Amino acid sequence: MPANEDQIKFWNERAGQNWTILQARMDANMAAIGDAVLAFAHAKPGMAVLDVGCGTGFTSLALARAGAKVTGLDISKPMLALARERAVQAGLSISFIEADASVYPFAPQFDLIFSRFGVMFFDAPVAAFANMRKALKPGGRIAFVCWRTPPENPWASAPLMAAKPFLPEQPPPDPLAPGPFAFADPRRLEDILVQSGFSDIHIEKLDSVMTMGSDLDLAASQTLQIGPLSRAVGDADDAARTRIIEAVRDALAGFVRPDGEIAPSAACWLVGAKG
Repeated sequence: MPANEDQIKFWNERAGQNWTILQARMDANMAAIGDAVLAFAHAKPGMAVLDVGCGTGFTSLALARAGAKVTGLDISKPMLALARERAVQAGLSISFIEADASVYPFAPQFDLIFSRFGVMFFDAPVAAFANMRKALKPGGRIAFVCWRTPPENPWASAPLMAAKPFLPEQPPPDPLAPGPFAFADPRRLEDILVQSGFSDIHIEKLDSVMTMGSDLDLAASQTLQIGPLSRAVGDADDAARTRIIEAVRDALAGFVRPDGEIAPSAACWLVGAKG
């Protein structure tokens, strides 16, 4: 089986298509986290930056606006198509590559490898990071953000718990399997980076929020299209989906702020290292 075949299939089918349709909402959902990791990465004008898992282009555009020379890389054809459109519309010169970062034949041409939630999905993470490190010039570095544990991230865990009575029995998740929470353990994360050749590793907590808008029905429906619940729901029938949306809506109501914004906590790691 080719490396990361399941992830490539997943992000080129329903997940990638849904994310593309919901791009504006997803950008808004993760705006606070995106701002935090961009500040953490501190890309300077003229710096050559590789944006791994660039998706629909939010971070690539932000890096380019900061003056960096950006190359966005992703495995999702539909998401990259939208990223290219957005770059053209913004008048920004950004290169985009459809490829798997774990096996792409990189040359040492980048000052910075950057990623917002794009590096937790590799079948063999040590080999993947070792391959990405080949993209760095001498003295180059990596900066990315990844999720902490599911209980610390109720934007994901609360909808899953609400939907559980209406879903088939789910096997216990493998915490080390490729997926959003694969790097929740900072000791494992540091070990992966050390084994892949990185040094001067710095891992710090980021406590933020997932801003999901003010429409509970829309926010609940979105959890069935993107995120951990979307995988668990799978091909559930319309009746089950209706019950799940109602249950998730009630769960998300507990995260409505006084200003009306639905804002469950989002717990992340900000990670930096030298190549």
